[in-house]
Amino acid sequence: MSHPVKLYVYDLSNGIAKQMSLQLTGRQIDGIWHTSIVVYGREIFYGQGLTETVPGRSHHGSPVQIVDLGTTDIDQDTFNEYLAEIKEHYTAEKYHLLDFNCNSFTNDCAGFLTGGSIPEYIKDLPTDFLSTPFGAALRPTIDAMFRRPTPGTTPAQVPTPTPVSTQPMPNPELVGSILQAVAAQAQRTGQPAASTPQATTSLTSPLHPCANSASFKSLLKTHRAVVACFSNVVTCPPCRVIAPIFEDLAHKKGLKSGGGAGAVFTKIDLATPSGQALGSEWGVRVMPTFMFFLDGHKIAEMKGADANELRTQIDLLLYQAYPPHKHTSLSLPAMQSLSLKPILFSQVPNLDAVANKLLSSITSVNNSERVKQIITGSVVPYLKSRSSTKALPTVLVAWTEVTSTLSSSLPPESLFPLVDMWRLALLDPAVATWCAANFSSSPLVTLSRVASKLSIQQCPRPYALTLLRLLSNAFSSNVLAPRFFIGNFRLEVIALVIPSLLHGDGSVRNSGASLAFNMAAFLQTGRAEAVRNSNGGGTVKSDMEDEEWEIEMVSAVVEAIDREKTSEDVVHRLVASIGCLLRLSPFYDTQVSSLLEVLQAKQILKAKLQPGQCGEKGVEKKEVRKLLEEVANKLCA
Repeated sequence: MSHPVKLYVYDLSNGIAKQMSLQLTGRQIDGIWHTSIVVYGREIFYGQGLTETVPGRSHHGSPVQIVDLGTTDIDQDTFNEYLAEIKEHYTAEKYHLLDFNCNSFTNDCAGFLTGGSIPEYIKDLPTDFLSTPFGAALRPTIDAMFRRPTPGTTPAQVPTPTPVSTQPMPNPELVGSILQAVAAQAQRTGQPAASTPQATTSLTSPLHPCANSASFKSLLKTHRAVVACFSNVVTCPPCRVIAPIFEDLAHKKGLKSGGGAGAVFTKIDLATPSGQALGSEWGVRVMPTFMFFLDGHKIAEMKGADANELRTQIDLLLYQAYPPHKHTSLSLPAMQSLSLKPILFSQVPNLDAVANKLLSSITSVNNSERVKQIITGSVVPYLKSRSSTKALPTVLVAWTEVTSTLSSSLPPESLFPLVDMWRLALLDPAVATWCAANFSSSPLVTLSRVASKLSIQQCPRPYALTLLRLLSNAFSSNVLAPRFFIGNFRLEVIALVIPSLLHGDGSVRNSGASLAFNMAAFLQTGRAEAVRNSNGGGTVKSDMEDEEWEIEMVSAVVEAIDREKTSEDVVHRLVASIGCLLRLSPFYDTQVSSLLEVLQAKQILKAKLQPGQCGEKGVEKKEVRKLLEEVANKLCA
């Protein structure tokens, strides 16, 4: 007799993820998914261990979605035996919000009952979240929430997320409270919580137990490199000897939350019937047996507890999965010494004069008196002090409304004082964070579109100049900077940057080159971090990388270098930009290297050293000459 199998899907964030994910992470995440298996008239889920309830009567309330997983011919007694068998794996102590959670359990059950798996958008949610800069910054906080306390010590309170120095986090207290609420909701059972703190020993390593064939196949399908250990630590002494070494390697060689290369490590317990069945399926005859998989295919197998051989096989697997980028073997001292800090425009103008210049143009604007009051009564006093207060969000909301009104009412030649005020404001981390959280209505979008309608070449010089400097100052915040590489704004910005590099005015070219450098340096910082996380492995593409965008930028920067005949500062910024775009590029071998050859980039860069190509004598500054030669000879070769 067949029995229907359903997946009940709940949103642990109660709608907060859908509302706030885009502004926090740069990616739309519709929910923090909790799932339950519903079969034989029972709803079963994992939190404080395995819990059973009447379908739809758990503390999670009504599911937001019910997914039909098909039917099963397995009888209820056999399923009960399966649950008893895996209960020792799905304990409260092993629960982790990202690594081993309710969805791990339902995926295993789906595999056992139907041979299928739960939907990809649910399984992939932790990976999607951790691939964002915001998610990577939160990983240590989430790990700390579930870390097993040392015996005899008082469990630490869940810490407020603390951003790393280069990644400010919007409203850490709010984020911390949301995380605590989600974690508590995930592990509640509807009963009083156990006194033992919930934790896991596998938090910081991607060590995933597999309980059946379906979950193992799903793991192979969704990860590039997989290391599987078939063992029985209860009866096998060699298994016990190698177990801590295997776990240590999982910590060192496993997937990194920051986006680096690594393998997924999984354990199959041959002491359980399902583990024995999985071992038999893969022909395991000796304990322990290790298997190494690349793109779902087994490429090697090792029998016995040889720690040195295990390390060698894992390193070989990672080398094949993530061959080192060719640039990691290059000596690039000039690039190494290049500061990747953003170029910012921090000069403070006479703010009263700037405000008066703007206000002189608004007599015909609707509600002009209110506009004047906001500018003179709120904006200018804030800019003069530039001290963030509790009232700042109110000021920013009103100022944003004024910006939208003026940008649709005034010509660009009258708007540049407003742009210059925002340029200065963006140097305040609180303003940058607010703009990231309200990006679609932010001044970056509103004021950029004014220029897009005309093109930067046709914009009045003051507007073009101040807009490019405003956009450059956005890179003072690593919360706001990723927005330049997401969605339509990526296209809008590149449409402004490229013509600015060829502008007839030297100051506009300089500002455009500064913005190009800030974008390229931001990408380069992420690439270098990914290589460090992967212990020298290949560059892993992040969501901010886009091949077409990079090809367009490389082409434009090379052309701009060729045309720049007067300013050594502009050449310096452009060469630094092309160096950052090329170094560790994930597209270097596929498209970029052949493009450089077609563009004759090496010859163009080296020509800047010759008389007449940049001033009378060519580039003269020693550090710029070294950078030119290095980028031309090593990255454009």
